[in-house]
Amino acid sequence: MTPPRPSPARAVALILVATAFIAVTTLLAKAVGGPHLGPPLHPLQVSHGRFLFALIVIALVVAARRQRIAGVHWRWHGFRTLFGWGGVTLMFAAAARMPLSDATAISFLSPVFAMLLAIPLLGERVGPVRWTAALLALAGMGVLLRPGAEAFQPAALLALAAAVSMGVEAIFIKRLSGAEPPVQILLVNNSLGLAIATLAVVPVWEGPAPGQWAALALIGVAMAAAQLCFVNAMRMADASFVVPFTYATLVWAALYDAAIFGVIPDAVSWTGAAIIVAGGGLLAWREAGRGRAVTTPPAPEPGERAPGA
Repeated sequence: MTPPRPSPARAVALILVATAFIAVTTLLAKAVGGPHLGPPLHPLQVSHGRFLFALIVIALVVAARRQRIAGVHWRWHGFRTLFGWGGVTLMFAAAARMPLSDATAISFLSPVFAMLLAIPLLGERVGPVRWTAALLALAGMGVLLRPGAEAFQPAALLALAAAVSMGVEAIFIKRLSGAEPPVQILLVNNSLGLAIATLAVVPVWEGPAPGQWAALALIGVAMAAAQLCFVNAMRMADASFVVPFTYATLVWAALYDAAIFGVIPDAVSWTGAAIIVAGGGLLAWREAGRGRAVTTPPAPEPGERAPGA
């Protein structure tokens, strides 16, 4: 398939929308993983609901568009789905066991891992401005993390493992985004993810309460929308350019807390968010000032071995 013309500005817009949906899924996972809507659900059950309802949404989109499924790169999909399922499950587990702000902050090491992996695996070149912007965003994350005893509780290791897993997943998303239509990528991913999640959830399955069913459905719908935005963004710009903007999830989470629960971020939260936004703004300003499109590596032909696969 012919890749779309690079468009950094549209890629950023799509990523910002995706982060808004991702923040919703994490907040809902916190609710169903705790006692807020009924007896706490196991993280494996939360991730199962996420893949189940996301697949329903994607399948409806495929049916409406009469999308033809062809040229599936099963090996890439397999790796992407395995790491994606692992990252989501670990993140849901962390969110249920530690402060949401801490879990979210730690999980957002994933763009750093993705940017580093994009260099050897995708052959992308990361210039000094991108390094500076990414490190600036990482510094903002460190401020939001509030280093101390609470940040290093055992559950933090779950969030860190989720960050590594999602960073690896981003690499395979990039490889797939240039070789298959976005809707096809999501259909295959969520189908494989549901198969993995179903096998994993059997030993811990419990009947959710009505409110938990509703929350699980919303998690799936929001994640499907986020995936659609994210995969399309990855087709429009380099992974090393796109992924740092996912730090905006931290900002959305703070806004949702204020609007829904009346929790107003303190000075530390505002400072961390401002630093992260500054990092993303620096990156966007530099790309616009250069006055050229961000290039993407050519997609391999069907059957070609993916780097690292």
